[in-house]
Parts: sequence; C-alpha cells; structure tokens
Amino acid sequence: MGDDDTGIHCRLDELLAERGMTLTRLSELVGVSIVNLSVLKNDRAKAIRYSTLSAICDALECEVGELLVRG
Repeated sequence: MGDDDTGIHCRLDELLAERGMTLTRLSELVGVSIVNLSVLKNDRAKAIRYSTLSAICDALECEVGELLVRG
C-alpha cells in the first residue's frame, strides 16, 4: 500500500464483464482514451472528472457507488 492509496477501488473491469462490453466500446461511448480508461480500471487514477464519471455511469447504466467502492 503506497502513500497515495486512497482505499478506493474502481470496479470498471467487473462492470464491463457483467455487461459484455469491451474497454474499446466504452472508450467510443464516453470519448475517453483506452489508455485513460485502463489507468482507471487498474486503480492507478489519482482523480476523475465528474463529467467522465457521469459518462461512464451512463454508458454502463450504473450508479457511481457501483463503479467506485471503498476497500
């Protein structure tokens, strides 16, 4: 656990799998690069714009609390 570890986990991988969606398709839907989505998916993101968060939740038909969890 590094100094930057917030204890927040991004469940992007699980949500994509549950919906049968690829990272490439999500990238097309939300207008965010695959590289940036991968950073988020691998819990390496330090921040996320509300607009990006909203677009991801719209595309995955989920709530913020389903995507980002503590622990």
